[in-house]
Amino acid sequence: MEFQMENESSIPSPALLIDLDAVDENLRLMLRIAGDPDRLRPHVKTHKLPQLVAAQVALGITKFKCATIAEAEMTASAGGKDILLAVAPVGPNIERYLELMRRFPKVKWLTLADDHDALLKLSDAASEARLTVEVLIDLDVGQHRSGVSSIHGVRGVYELANCLPGLAMGGLHVYDGHIHQSSLKERTVACHASWTLVTKALATLKSAGCPWPVRIVAGGTPTFPIHARRRMPGLELSPGTCVLWDAGYAKKLPDLAFRHAAWLLTRVISRPQSRTLNMCLDLGHKAVASEMPHPRVVFPKMPTAKAVMHNEEHLVLRTAMSRRVHPGVVFYGIPWHVCPTVALHSECHVVRGGRVVDIWPITARARRITI
Repeated sequence: MEFQMENESSIPSPALLIDLDAVDENLRLMLRIAGDPDRLRPHVKTHKLPQLVAAQVALGITKFKCATIAEAEMTASAGGKDILLAVAPVGPNIERYLELMRRFPKVKWLTLADDHDALLKLSDAASEARLTVEVLIDLDVGQHRSGVSSIHGVRGVYELANCLPGLAMGGLHVYDGHIHQSSLKERTVACHASWTLVTKALATLKSAGCPWPVRIVAGGTPTFPIHARRRMPGLELSPGTCVLWDAGYAKKLPDLAFRHAAWLLTRVISRPQSRTLNMCLDLGHKAVASEMPHPRVVFPKMPTAKAVMHNEEHLVLRTAMSRRVHPGVVFYGIPWHVCPTVALHSECHVVRGGRVVDIWPITARARRITI
């Protein structure tokens, strides 16, 4: 887990680094687990980068999952051919979603549905625009964040979407973000238990005359290898974090051998004289996600360091190493939660072969690109 750059002296801190050598390995492992690029629908929310979408397209991956209109626009512009907006569009985002469909007519577009009123509004807008919006029924299999959690709810959404103008039924969305047990055996048991609703939903849709096979977009990174073992038509796997990986999943999911491709470069800016074991880095919570308890960043060269203060631009660590460093010394950290960390940075420094070779804007961190 060592990481070092030859030209670190030219990089201002704090900085987000993306190691393309590690990204390449992660994409190859993702493909090996899936078995076929056509089974993959990776989430782009982690990296938000058109270059990484294009890298996946070059490997034969054409289907993607997004969380925002901006991510969807970025993905379409980068070559994605089949794109799921995995947050049901409401309010002005309905018109923005329809504009995506107009702007990129060769892309197959999908979105989610779990509410009758939302479907009625989407139908009205789609009909007025003379477009057909394909929707997946969002199933709540245990996270209780969105989706329908009963067969009655599945049938209701299907029957409404099937009869409203401007809408077409596309299948099921099954996100099991509540499943992240460290034990693969325990995670597998929980994953199979949550699949019970899917089995019942499939039977309900088949009896209602839904075209077969049904598209099922399933899982995230923790359950990715479990769903990958399911051999059924229409199943699509949607991991996301594994493209960059982070310290949180590396600790929680030891069975997954992805490499850390996202690093944070930070420098010592002070050694407070009143606290001889403390040192201060320029890695505040405007540079690394702070919604988690500490450690919010892990430093391989300081494994026992403890965070004692975290402010907007400062991270104070307590470590015996503070006696041996001085302001300007560089450390490399692994974010505990990479997805919101990437969103804090306007650009990333791209590393290849141990050297920064380019700087990329984090395109889809914006809430709006052009649409």
